[in-house]
Amino acid sequence: MSEFKLPDVGEGLTEAEIVSWKVKEGDVVAINEIICEIETAKSIVELPSPFAGTVQKLMVAEGQMVEVGTPIIAIGDGAAPATTETPDAPAAPAPAPDAEMQIDLSNPAASGGGEGESLVGRNKVDRGPVRRARRGAAAPASEGGASTQQQVQGAFTPGGAQPEPVPDADEPAVPATSAREEPAAAPAETRALAKPPVRKLAKDLGVDLAALTGSGEGGVVTRADVEEAAGSGDRAASGGERAVTPVRSGARETREPVKGVRKMMAQAMSQSAFTAPHVTEWVTVDVTRTMELVERLKARREFREVRVSPLLVLARAVMLAARRTPEINSFWDEAAQEVVHKHYVNLGIAAATPRGLVVPNIKDADSLGLIELARALGELTAVAREGKTQPADMAGGTFTITNVGVFGVDAGTPIINPGESAILCFGAVRKQPWVVTTDGVDEIVPRQITTLALSFDHRHIDGEKGSRFLADVAGILEDPATALLF
Repeated sequence: MSEFKLPDVGEGLTEAEIVSWKVKEGDVVAINEIICEIETAKSIVELPSPFAGTVQKLMVAEGQMVEVGTPIIAIGDGAAPATTETPDAPAAPAPAPDAEMQIDLSNPAASGGGEGESLVGRNKVDRGPVRRARRGAAAPASEGGASTQQQVQGAFTPGGAQPEPVPDADEPAVPATSAREEPAAAPAETRALAKPPVRKLAKDLGVDLAALTGSGEGGVVTRADVEEAAGSGDRAASGGERAVTPVRSGARETREPVKGVRKMMAQAMSQSAFTAPHVTEWVTVDVTRTMELVERLKARREFREVRVSPLLVLARAVMLAARRTPEINSFWDEAAQEVVHKHYVNLGIAAATPRGLVVPNIKDADSLGLIELARALGELTAVAREGKTQPADMAGGTFTITNVGVFGVDAGTPIINPGESAILCFGAVRKQPWVVTTDGVDEIVPRQITTLALSFDHRHIDGEKGSRFLADVAGILEDPATALLF
């Protein structure tokens, strides 16, 4: 039998969570067959089996955090996993039709009661006719009282009669009714009659059920009784006016552990926000011509197999503008006190997933043509939505675009992704009134407008460089033909 230990799936990760098992004990697996999904601080990763054989044991439960190097599954050489089940016992003989009914005292479900309750129908040879004692009945302690056996006698006989308890010969006779009389419960032991929803309502409103007199049948406390009591307390506290107390359903608070991708995101954003001095600039752009270009590209045969969107044109504009302002694509190395200039663009696209924010990047995006770039953007987005982005796909980014426009948001102040120096926020494209000058004449016409927001590291990117880069991107979106100038 071989044990598979949790491996380091990249970048020195120390732990991961078992998200789901794809196999169960007894399954036969082959080498490289996917056996489980794990969530690291970067993403969800599928683990293939390094062994072939039969799954003997799943050693870690789903949802459990596991350190790298911990055994998570045992795989044998093909034998079925050991079982602890015992061979089937021979069936017990059925009772004779005229035999006394027997009930298994070890099975509370058979008796309809819980632990410690007497059972009607127990073998009379052992105990004789008995009757289950009423709950809350106190044991007799006074002299002359009926014995315990006498108090519980009275179980149904085959003929249906219930014999009265017989006093011992050396004890004085007591009235037949005394064996059935129950002592009155002490006030402290009295439990108000109320249904579970009413009890919960009373607990939420702070009402003591024991202090109420139920108006329902048999003295049951009703919802109206509880609400009336709560209102009386409110009137007393507010000088006679009744306050309306909201009734909530469900838990008032819940807690969610911060782990995996969300934990890594929180740490990265905190480090970036309090390490790099952020500066954010905005520009509002008329992107009508870009939207027209997108529609023309969609109609072309070369782009029928890929998704064409304004984000594609923006991505291309970013890489062209970075040629004029390479500092945007550099990185401040704090440990070495150096600025690292990168002569390639690994373009990151921030993607919101159910497990947190991830920023996969397209390697060497500046070397791709428009069709290849469109295909890469489509694949990156699809994988991120499925939560399948691998750690290697998120490493080595040089510049990031975050598209908040898909949520209908106009702009924001994005935080720089660690290891980079700038991030561009792309807002929603909306049709708005815009002043257009034609032959020296100004007129207000509806145009497609968006807002761009650029955050950059002010330690080595000054306002002039940041403004020039942002203006170049805006100029390309406003008139895509100007891309020929870069």
